[in-house]
Amino acid sequence: MATLILSVIGSDRPGLTQALAGAVLSAGGNWLESHLSQLGGLYVGSVLVELDADKVEALRQAVSAVDAEGLEVRIAPTIESAAADGDVIRFSLVGGDRPGIVHQVTGVLSGINANIEAFDTRLSVEPHSGAPLFHMDARLRLPPSLKAEAVQAALEEISGEIMVDVTLSPVD
Repeated sequence: MATLILSVIGSDRPGLTQALAGAVLSAGGNWLESHLSQLGGLYVGSVLVELDADKVEALRQAVSAVDAEGLEVRIAPTIESAAADGDVIRFSLVGGDRPGIVHQVTGVLSGINANIEAFDTRLSVEPHSGAPLFHMDARLRLPPSLKAEAVQAALEEISGEIMVDVTLSPVD
């Protein structure tokens, strides 16, 4: 069996997910996981599929038909990775929006060797003032020698500077 990642981007319109699912099915593939959304007016995302190794070319051909409809699809093989050690924690941040928050927070996380396994951000509106609020949610894999308390301390060092609230919690 082969597992592949389909990366997609194109102008958003009804039927794109169904067209992509049809291409996967027509090649004999199984849709395993996906992250698809509208972002900046575009349809973007990734899909993990599994299929017989001898069907990869059939998937490429089926996807090219979807590609011809204006959805750019790239196919990449997955890679085997060793089972990760260390704790997994959920990280949330909320604060007034401003340039540089993602850069500063990811710099701290990189500096302590925390691996970001999932990462989502969004904007909302502060109910009283109407000011934009920035939200960041992530799943972090910590190296075996690093504990959640050390992550909390490292993030709290910059939380006052960038005016955000930080929350860490265990992943169930």
